[in-house]
Amino acid sequence: MTDDVRNIVLGVVAAGISAALGWLARTYLWKRKLRRKQAFFGLPANSESLLVVNRDAGSSELAVHRYDVFTLLELSALIKDCGAHAEVITQDAARQGFGERTEFCVGGPTSNRRMMAHIAAMLPGVLVKVDASEPGPVRMTYQIGSERYLLEKGVSEYVLLARLTAGQPGQSRPVFLFCGQTAITNQAATRYLARNHERLSRKYGNSSFVLLLKVVNSQAYGPDVAELVADVTRAAQTPLPATAAPRNSHRAS
Repeated sequence: MTDDVRNIVLGVVAAGISAALGWLARTYLWKRKLRRKQAFFGLPANSESLLVVNRDAGSSELAVHRYDVFTLLELSALIKDCGAHAEVITQDAARQGFGERTEFCVGGPTSNRRMMAHIAAMLPGVLVKVDASEPGPVRMTYQIGSERYLLEKGVSEYVLLARLTAGQPGQSRPVFLFCGQTAITNQAATRYLARNHERLSRKYGNSSFVLLLKVVNSQAYGPDVAELVADVTRAAQTPLPATAAPRNSHRAS
């Protein structure tokens, strides 16, 4: 074997080894990223999850608002990315506890009785005005601790995005809440979660959190512009005093 042939063979072997090492490194990083995503969402490969769909609060029939349909489609894609499966169930048919399967619960308490039950059980510091007799600007006001957040439809709309666990982190599957003042805010919260789940995972790990988002000018931008208002985990999980009075009301500036 001449020196030229030997150099060519060694070059081919070195290139093959480099390609193999690069492939192994990319595969390792991809699998590690997937495992972190699965752990954050509580969705191991081939696991089962629950999508709890609400009803359209503006319809007298058992219909689902089109923005909530979009929300379910985006959540279904996220679940599929984790290699898991989803069962879609209506809010009035959900009769199980939480912790056995990851749950994604969509809609405010006026359209989703299961959401109302979750808030009462796990977020005692959250109060939502749901009385139909309330005037328009007051109804669907969110009170979190001593702060109030008023609905200004199409201009400034709020949504709670929460990841909650029933026991110690890692011992039960999480419940994700998308509790918006309007249907479009539910989709905005879903997109926010999909875009920021890696950052949220680094910050919170597998622990519970409650975030308040504001959807800005949905009339023009749809569900694409969602701003983080605050991490309200502590306030949302602290029971309201019996005579709690709101301190401030937030409107669009």
